[in-house]
Amino acid sequence: MATITSLGAGSGMDLEGLVTSLMAVEKRPLTQLQKQTASYNTKISSLGKLSSSLSALQTAAKNLKPGTLQSPLDKFAKYEASLTKTASGGEIGTATADTGAVAGSYKLNVTQLAQGQKITSGALGSIGTGTLNVTVDGKTTAIEITSENNTPEGLRNAINQAKLGINATVVNGSNGPRLMLSGEEGASKAFSLSGVAGLEYDASANSGSFTRAQAAQNAAFTVDGIAASSASNKVTGVVEGVTLNLTGTGESTLNVKQDNTTNLKKSLEEFVTAYNNAVSSMASMGNYNADTKVAGELQGNTILRNAQQTLSKLVFDTTSTTDGVSQRLADIGISFKTSDGKLALDADKLTAAIDKNPGAVANLASNVGDAFNTAMDRIVGTGGQIQSSTDAMRLTVKDLESRQEALSLRLEGIEKRYRTQFSALDTLMSSMNSVSSYLAQNLPKISAS
Repeated sequence: MATITSLGAGSGMDLEGLVTSLMAVEKRPLTQLQKQTASYNTKISSLGKLSSSLSALQTAAKNLKPGTLQSPLDKFAKYEASLTKTASGGEIGTATADTGAVAGSYKLNVTQLAQGQKITSGALGSIGTGTLNVTVDGKTTAIEITSENNTPEGLRNAINQAKLGINATVVNGSNGPRLMLSGEEGASKAFSLSGVAGLEYDASANSGSFTRAQAAQNAAFTVDGIAASSASNKVTGVVEGVTLNLTGTGESTLNVKQDNTTNLKKSLEEFVTAYNNAVSSMASMGNYNADTKVAGELQGNTILRNAQQTLSKLVFDTTSTTDGVSQRLADIGISFKTSDGKLALDADKLTAAIDKNPGAVANLASNVGDAFNTAMDRIVGTGGQIQSSTDAMRLTVKDLESRQEALSLRLEGIEKRYRTQFSALDTLMSSMNSVSSYLAQNLPKISAS
């Protein structure tokens, strides 16, 4: 008997279609599990989007909070410092200001800049050996000069490798090589050498076998007539909160300004933007679209509803009191604009509020930042509502996937059984059809005989 390779080929029946129909019924529980898994994965993804938008709002809220030991106003204050040109139009340097600077003008007169000592040896012929003692700022370092390094280059390398803050360079002049030594800025960084013939120098007496091209000295200047000095041309600590970078001498005016508006206004604008983005994101995920008849992925979700209610409540409830006066966001120009729950910022009203009392606005911003940061942390923080819900759903998805895997294996066995049964039926029907055909052909012949 011929082998049947296609189900139903022997009987002429649509057994393949019958198996497909039967398996469609058998697979209904699997399909249901797959739909449940897809639904949970969609919710997990949507909660991830919600977490992202609320995390962005939390970041904006944190930017309203001052740091440790920092006042709210210091958090936002922007300090600027500048130096005017001298009477002759020259520049004596630049200035920057930081927290703690006091707005005002100061007369600055720089009479000398800080500089490092520079000395040059005579033409170096034969260099002796021994211990070269180099004294910088009261500390003496011994450098061994041997037959292996008693050359201009060897001497240069030995001094540089000692890392004393002295830069050694060989200059090849017309009379032979010379050793040039340059020290760091400041009078205390003057250096002396002794111990090797032809390499002596006494900085205090400016004597020895080196010629001084430049003496070590501090920067010298007066601030509003008060004398001051600095070992470096980068001057800090003389005018509180101000750093001077001196490049020239002469008289100039140091102007220090404190801007309380720019950073505070910018931070509040960024907060409003982040708030409105979060509101839009939650609306798209939680509302029902009547036109498309499609509900948001998180419509009715408890976490989303809680977040929506929390945000609007914080806008209304967060206050601060400065000098006995209490105020809310609406008092400084930030209020709900429409029924969509978004905030509007009145820039003119905000600027006026800052100009009137920058400390009060900074205090309110700090309280708003603290309130929103704490609330968002309960929702999106580690162990928060979103993480707890997501973790639980991931466990459910894992269980559903395990059940799908087990059910898929069982369905493979069911389909195999159906195919075995229908294959046997197909073979039987094929055999019966062959017998029927044989009888139909031969019975008339038997009857005729």
